[in-house]
Amino acid sequence: MSEHLQQCFAAHALLPQGWQCNVLLRWNAQGQFTQVLVDQVPPQGVVQAVYVIPGMPNLHSHAFQRAFSGLTEYRGQVQDSFWSWRQLMYGFAQRISPDMLRQIATWLYAEMLEAGYTSVCEFHYVHHQPGGQPYASPTAMCEALLDAAQTVGMGLTLLPVLYQSSGFGSQPAREDQRRFLQQTDALLGWIEALAPRCAAQGAAIGLAPHSLRAVPPQSLQQAVQGLHALLPQAPVHIHIAEQVQEVQDCLAWSGQRPVQWLLEHAPVDARWCLVHATHMTTDEYARAARSGAVAGLCPTTEANLGDGIFDLPQWLAHGGRWGVGSDSHVCVNVAEELMLLEYGQRLQLRQRNVGASASHPAVATALLQQAVAGGAQASARPIAGLAVGQQADFVLLSADHVALAGLDADQALAGHVFASQRSSAVESVWVAGQQRVAQGRHALHTEAAHDFIRVRQQMLAAS
Repeated sequence: MSEHLQQCFAAHALLPQGWQCNVLLRWNAQGQFTQVLVDQVPPQGVVQAVYVIPGMPNLHSHAFQRAFSGLTEYRGQVQDSFWSWRQLMYGFAQRISPDMLRQIATWLYAEMLEAGYTSVCEFHYVHHQPGGQPYASPTAMCEALLDAAQTVGMGLTLLPVLYQSSGFGSQPAREDQRRFLQQTDALLGWIEALAPRCAAQGAAIGLAPHSLRAVPPQSLQQAVQGLHALLPQAPVHIHIAEQVQEVQDCLAWSGQRPVQWLLEHAPVDARWCLVHATHMTTDEYARAARSGAVAGLCPTTEANLGDGIFDLPQWLAHGGRWGVGSDSHVCVNVAEELMLLEYGQRLQLRQRNVGASASHPAVATALLQQAVAGGAQASARPIAGLAVGQQADFVLLSADHVALAGLDADQALAGHVFASQRSSAVESVWVAGQQRVAQGRHALHTEAAHDFIRVRQQMLAAS
C-alpha cells in the first residue's frame, strides 16, 4: 500500500446508503476517499472507531456575527423583531476590521469543527472600511476569512455578497450599509481574482446576491450571468422570504411574492441555495423544489430572530433538497440544529418523527443524511459523505458518551442529536484526511478562544 494512503476502520459507519458494519475507509494524499469497504477485518495500525458519520457542511454563515451572539437578548422595543435585531447587528458591523474578522472567524471555525461541521459557506458582506472606502487591498476582508479557514483546516465556500440598495425598487442605501456596497462588475472582478487562492487551499467560490431588496433586478441578472461565464458550476446563495414584512414589501413593489418573483425572473437551478425560504405558498414550495435548488435552513437563528417555521414535509413531498447553517451563530452545534429543526416541525404540526419516512424511519439518521447531501450540493464541493471520490471529511462519535454507550448505530445517532443535553459526543474530526479535532478539542482551541475574547472586548468598548 502507498505510504500516502491512509485508513480508518469503523465498527459502524453511516454511508450514503445507510449504516454499514465493519467499514474500512481509505483515502489518498489529496484527501479523497479511494475505497469504502464493508464487512472488513481491521488492519493493524489504523485508526479505529465505533461510530463514524460524515462531516456536516454548514451552508450559511456570517462569521462576524459570532462576536455578538447572546448580546441582543433584551427588549428594546414594545415588540422586538428581526428588524430591531438588525439595527444592533449593524452597530457591530461598523466596528470590525480585517484582523478582527480573522480572529473571530478562526475561533468560530474551530468551534464548528469541534461541533462536527467540516465545511462552511461564508455569506460575506462586510467589504469596506466603516465609511465605505475600499481597503488598500480591496478583498482584505475576504482574505481574512480564507486565512482563518486555512489556519484551522476548515473547508470553505466563499460567497462574496452583492449589496446595492436598502429596499425593493432600488431604494438608496443607508449610511450604516455603506460597508456592504459593491458594484456588480467590481464584485465579479473580486471573484475572478480570488478564485486561484481558493483553489489552492481546496476552497470553492461563488456569489451571494444578498436579497431581492438589496439587489436590483438588472444587477441580479448581470451578476449571475457574469459569475457563470467565469465559473459555470459556481454556487449562488440568496436570502429569500425570511420575514413576513419582506414578503409584504415585495408584493407592494412587484405584485409577486419573493420566491415567486425569483423563480420567474432568475435562472434558479441546482446551483442555487435559497436561504431560509420560510414564507412560501404551496405553489412556491412545489416550484422551488422542482428547480433543484437547495433550501438553506438555519433553525436556531430563525428561532432567535422570530422568523417562522419552514414546512419541511411539504418540501420533502416535492423531492426538495435542504441543508443546515448556523447563520448568526447563536448556536454552533450540528446536533442542536437538527434537533430544533425536527422539534419545530413537531410543534407546528403536533406530530412526532416528522423528518423520518417509511423508507428511513430513524429520525436522526434521516435528517443527517439529507442535510449532508443538500449541504454538499450548496457548497459546490465533493463533500457528500463517506463515498469514493468524496473528500475524506468525517466525524468519530464517542462510544463512551453516556447518551451513546451500548447502543446500536441508529440509536447512538439519535442519542447524539436528541439526548446529549448540550454535552458533545464528537470525539474527533477529520477534514480532507487530516485530523483537526482530537478528544473533542481543536489544537488551537485555547489560543483562538483567547483572541476571540480580546476582540469582542475591543468591539464592546468601542460601542
